[in-house]
Amino acid sequence: MPSVMISCGEPSGDLYAGALARELGRLSPGSRVAGLGGEHLRRAGAELVGDYRGLSVTGLIEAVRVLPRAWAMHRALVERARRERPDALVVIDFPDFNVRLARSLHRLGIPVVYYVCPQVWAWRSGRLQVLKRIVDRALVIFPFEAAIYRDAGIPVEFVGHPLLDLTPVSAGRGALAGEWGLDGAAPTVALLPGSRPNELRGTLPTLASAVPLIAARVPGVQFLVARAPNLPDGLFGPLRDVRGSLIVEVAGRADDVLSASDVVITASGTATVQTAIHERPMVIVYRLSPLTYRIGKRFVKVDTFGMANLVAGRRIVPELIQDAFTAGAVAAETARYFEDADYAARTRAALAEVRTRLGEHGASRRAAEQVLAVCRARRGGQGEG
Repeated sequence: MPSVMISCGEPSGDLYAGALARELGRLSPGSRVAGLGGEHLRRAGAELVGDYRGLSVTGLIEAVRVLPRAWAMHRALVERARRERPDALVVIDFPDFNVRLARSLHRLGIPVVYYVCPQVWAWRSGRLQVLKRIVDRALVIFPFEAAIYRDAGIPVEFVGHPLLDLTPVSAGRGALAGEWGLDGAAPTVALLPGSRPNELRGTLPTLASAVPLIAARVPGVQFLVARAPNLPDGLFGPLRDVRGSLIVEVAGRADDVLSASDVVITASGTATVQTAIHERPMVIVYRLSPLTYRIGKRFVKVDTFGMANLVAGRRIVPELIQDAFTAGAVAAETARYFEDADYAARTRAALAEVRTRLGEHGASRRAAEQVLAVCRARRGGQGEG
C-alpha cells in the first residue's frame, strides 16, 4: 500500500490535510499517512510526527522567533523520510517551511506534490524556479493559478477548492440564534479575527473599538465571534471589555457563525473564501507589524489582497489593510451593507460568481487521485529498475 508523508502548518492546511488523508484511505485502503499536522490530520488516521501549533505565525519578525522549533521539526521529518522512504511527500501551503522540506526530500529521491501552492502571483515569483526543480506535481485550488504554474513548466492540475466540500450544512439561522441566545430577526455581524495569536493581537483591539460605532449606526445589531480552536482566552479581552452590545463567542464553528450572520468582518486569508462560499457580504481587515509591512510591501505585485477579490478579478468587497484599518472605517463599511440594500445585493451576487469560479465539489478526492498517481509512477519506476 502507498505510503505518504503530509506536511501542513496552519489550521486551514490541517483541515485540507485531514480531508486528503480520508480520501487517500477511501481510494486506497491501507494507505499509510504520517507527517506534520494537527487534529484534523490525526483524526483522519495519520500518524503525527509533529504538531504544527506554535509554528504558524505571520510576519518576518514573528517568524524569527519560531525558527529553532521549525528547524527541529524539519530535521525530524527528513530523518523519518530517510528511514521509511515514503512514496510521495505532499506539502500543503505554509511555503516558508514546506519549500525547504520539499527541497530536502527531493534530494532523497522522494516525489513532491505541492497542494495549495505558494501565492507566487502575489509576491516572491522567484519561487517558481525553485518549485520547477523540486515539485513533481502542483495541485492548485484557484482557477487562475493553473496557467501560472503551467507557463513555468511545472506539471499542474486545478482540483478546485476543498472548502466547497468541507462547508457543513447549517442548522439554520433560527436554530442557531436560539442556541446562542440571539434575536433571530436582529441584524447580525460576524467577526472572524484570525486563527493565529499574533493576528488577533493586531485585529481585535480595532474591532472592539468598531463595535460601538457600528451599534450607533445599525440599531439592534448583535455580534458573533468565530473563535478558532486552541487560542488563549486572554486574546479576546478587548471584546469582553466592550459594553452596551451583545457579543457572543462561538468556538470551532465558523461555518455556523457565517450562516447566522448578515455581514462579516474577517481577517484576510482563508476565512475570506469561507465567507464567499456562504455568500455573505464582508469587510476584509488585516494588520502586520510596521516593519514587516514596510519590507513586504516592496515585493507585493497585486493591489488587492482578499481572495474573494482576487478570484473575482476585481474589488467586490472592501479591504482595510494596515493604516486603512481603523475603527471608523470598519464601522462605515459594515454599516453601508445594512443602509444600502442595493449595494448589499450586488455584493452577494458577485460572491455567488466567486463561489462558482472555485470549481466543483470533490476537490479533496481529485487531489488524492493525483497523489496516488504520483505514488504509482514512483513504484512503477522502481519496479522497472
